[in-house]
Amino acid sequence: MNALQMLIDAASVGGLYALTALGLGLIFGVIGLVNFAYGEYIMVGAYVLLLTAGVHWPFAILAVLIFVILFALASDWLVFRQVRRAQPETLMIVSFGLSFMIQHLYVVLFGSLTRTVNFLPEINRSIEIGGLRVAGVSILQIAATIILTTALALVINYTKIGYQMRAVSENPRMARLVGVNSNRIVAAAFAISAVLAVTVTVLFVAQTGSMTPFFGVSLTMIGFVATVIGGLGSLPGCALGGFLVGALTTLLQMMLPSHLQPFREAFVFAAVIIVLLVRPQGLIAVRSAWERV
Repeated sequence: MNALQMLIDAASVGGLYALTALGLGLIFGVIGLVNFAYGEYIMVGAYVLLLTAGVHWPFAILAVLIFVILFALASDWLVFRQVRRAQPETLMIVSFGLSFMIQHLYVVLFGSLTRTVNFLPEINRSIEIGGLRVAGVSILQIAATIILTTALALVINYTKIGYQMRAVSENPRMARLVGVNSNRIVAAAFAISAVLAVTVTVLFVAQTGSMTPFFGVSLTMIGFVATVIGGLGSLPGCALGGFLVGALTTLLQMMLPSHLQPFREAFVFAAVIIVLLVRPQGLIAVRSAWERV
């Protein structure tokens, strides 16, 4: 039973990491941008939930969805589109700068202290399944990850916009020559990544009920770790990396002595270094992504 409980906990935590990694991996796969401002999409959505506290929850989630999609599209149009043809290092520095700017803007607006909101408390109630007590939010995290990962795979592989995303990813110049509107495709990628960010926002806030202007940073770093482990540019690799990081995090939480548990992330990053030493391209390598790096 303990092993099964640990598996459920690992899948639950890994689900959030996998969704974050998918959002990062999708943008990287299309334009080669490691968007370190992605965590701020999750963070700004949390503050929309704070501002809509008291509103019926479907309308609150709809407000978050609209705001975060518009926010992601604005970040592309105002910032990333201007430097899209720059070197990857420049793109990454720009994303860092945007991340810090948004964080400190929200410090000015809301302060740096933790804010709390009681959002969907009913889904935190435990459900007994075969002698195991599982929180409803954990089941939702696992289900959302499976559904959204499958839906994203279907969009990428079997729809017109998915074909165009793959074309822009493989050869942007050739895609433009055959009539693909690259700006529209990149905007679609940002919008889809925003939907993934909103899912993480809703599940995270429902589970923890708290937020700060800086909490998106840790999610971004862990999501980036997951993409590196799984393979930059590979969406299945991003999902796999997220679940592996979740499993490792849960395992370390259970096995580490209490005085070492606060340093759990150090062990996770040590595992990343080992993976990179053994397999630098990640567990699932994508040739086009490997050439960009």
